[in-house]
Parts: sequence; C-alpha cells; structure tokens
Amino acid sequence: MAPGYCTKTPLLVLLGLALTTTVCSKCDLSGKWKNGLGSTMSIGSVDSKGGFEGSYLSALSSTDNTIKESPLAGAQQLDDEPTVGFTVKWNFSYSVTSFVGQCFVDDNGNEVLETIWLLRSHVGERTDNWKATSVGTNSFTRQL
Repeated sequence: MAPGYCTKTPLLVLLGLALTTTVCSKCDLSGKWKNGLGSTMSIGSVDSKGGFEGSYLSALSSTDNTIKESPLAGAQQLDDEPTVGFTVKWNFSYSVTSFVGQCFVDDNGNEVLETIWLLRSHVGERTDNWKATSVGTNSFTRQL
C-alpha cells in the first residue's frame, strides 16, 4: 500500500450487507510536500532513529535576494502519526526556520503535515532583537 492511503476492507457479508473497515497506512514523511503558499520540500528516507534530511524551496521571502533551495534536517517520533521537528538553514539569507508539528492521515487517506514555525532573522544590533523572530503555521500535503 502506498504511503498515506486508506482502503476499505470487507469484514463480513451477512444477509446481503457488506460490513467494511478502513485500513490506513501510517504517515510517512519521506517524499515531496507542498504548503498552501506554494513552498515545497523533499524529505529523504527516515533512519531507524527517526532522523532525516532534505531540502526546502520557499515560495516567499522578506529579502530581495533570489530564493534558493535550502537544506533541512530533522527528527520524528517513530509511530503511525508522528510528531516531527526540522530546521531549514536558508541559503539566500542570514536566517533559519524551525518547524514542529504532527503528520496525520485524514479520513480520505491523505497525509497532512500540520506545523508551526519560528523564523529567526539576523539583526545588526542587540537592540533590534525584538523584531528578529516571526511565527506562523503551515499545512503541508503530500505531492505524488
């Protein structure tokens, strides 16, 4: 069964009535993902300890620099709908973003990665520290 898909499995046929159950695969972070803003990420295979690496291509930037694909690294718990954390080191600005969240398999068998992120931007002076961190949320869906 492909990652993220559910199938209806017959349990019993009795008096012409078919009783079924839904069997879902676990949420698998490996592969390509896209969020609602158009940013994409690719995550390689998850190792036996839950670690993974990949790349992230942001659709948005607050800088005038050309957006470049950037590396990410993270870890997940090893269960069916894992909690996850990963960090992106941006290749086009002096900033990093850390994401935390959980991967879910919805009622239709689709995987959805719900995250909250913190973006830390570089500032030149300590007195500007107050404006250096942004926070937001993203929902990622698997791209086939």
